[in-house]
Amino acid sequence: MPANTISTLESLYSEFPTDDSQPIYAKLKQAIRQKITAGEWKSEQRVPSEAEFVKALDVSRMTVNRALRELTAEGFLVRQQGSGTFVAQKKSHSALFEVHDIAEEIAERGHKHFSKLLVLESAKASVEEAMTLGVRTNHRIFRSVILHYENELPIQIEERVVNAKRAPDYDKQNFVENTSYGYLMRVAPMTEGEHLVEAILPSKLDCERLQIPQNEPCLQIRRRTWAGDDIITATRLLHPGSRFQLFGHFGR
Repeated sequence: MPANTISTLESLYSEFPTDDSQPIYAKLKQAIRQKITAGEWKSEQRVPSEAEFVKALDVSRMTVNRALRELTAEGFLVRQQGSGTFVAQKKSHSALFEVHDIAEEIAERGHKHFSKLLVLESAKASVEEAMTLGVRTNHRIFRSVILHYENELPIQIEERVVNAKRAPDYDKQNFVENTSYGYLMRVAPMTEGEHLVEAILPSKLDCERLQIPQNEPCLQIRRRTWAGDDIITATRLLHPGSRFQLFGHFGR
């Protein structure tokens, strides 16, 4: 067994809970989870094999298998056929029932945000766009497509249609240095919003923009926001399933 694996397992054993009422698989699972959440076991780091766990910790293979299987189901580990088991990449997450500035969310995670402006144009609303925004056909609108990055990875495609009457200078903004959210909240602060969340397979163009394989599912959020009685914007947000999750907290 490699020296670094022995060191990893010895360190893990020291994290075992002392509660004798817990089954061994639960102690092992808790110790591994602690190493991952504390950042001692890094994303994409290979973890010891089942055989290595069994030999070093003197536990049954069934015990190890259950602990690793449950941690995989919970998203802490990734098991790759023929390669082994690895610490899963941490996913970015966003609050389900709130609307936040993506640049601020990324900064709060200690990461770097930057964006690329792909489309920014003034146009007359199509029938579908007019219905979505609650305006007349040919009403003046803006369309934008912005690709957001977290560190070096694209994390979100933002496709937005904006009511030009309520955000007249939208097409004059620098959306590389500032976010559309920041501008819109200044000129037409949101009073109401709605979300529609779906899991979809992305188009070829979406895959190219997000740098993902074509068979990777994505999380799509369609959002409309109001300022008073006016619908200000209709937005489609697309996130790679492997890099993003939604979080919600409920109370009574």
